[in-house]
Amino acid sequence: MNAAINEHLAKHGSVYMSVTGLKAKGLLAKLSFWRHAIPSLTQAKSAPGLLFLEVKPIDGYHHTLTVWENRKAMVSYIRTGSHAKAMKNFNKFATGKIVGIEVTTAPTWEQALKVWAEQGRAV
Repeated sequence: MNAAINEHLAKHGSVYMSVTGLKAKGLLAKLSFWRHAIPSLTQAKSAPGLLFLEVKPIDGYHHTLTVWENRKAMVSYIRTGSHAKAMKNFNKFATGKIVGIEVTTAPTWEQALKVWAEQGRAV
């Protein structure tokens, strides 16, 4: 998947994977969704501890797969800036599921989506 993930795994044995799948609640809600999603994505790209980030639309959901050095790095990102603001307003414009788990191998999209489907928490 990514050299940074493999290097981190070789040194530390695990990484923290977060998978989000969100769907806008309607046409007007899509505007709010993107108004929050784009700045959150920009924030994530420079977040300390981020090893991998990719987004994919699948079956009407906007999925984000991120891999972090550890859970602490991911939590620091979600509690600040654009992402924190998006979370406060989320229920107004979107629905979906999220999941985060520690893993010992570099996740594939197939694995990530399986974890999301089976273990995701509705938001």
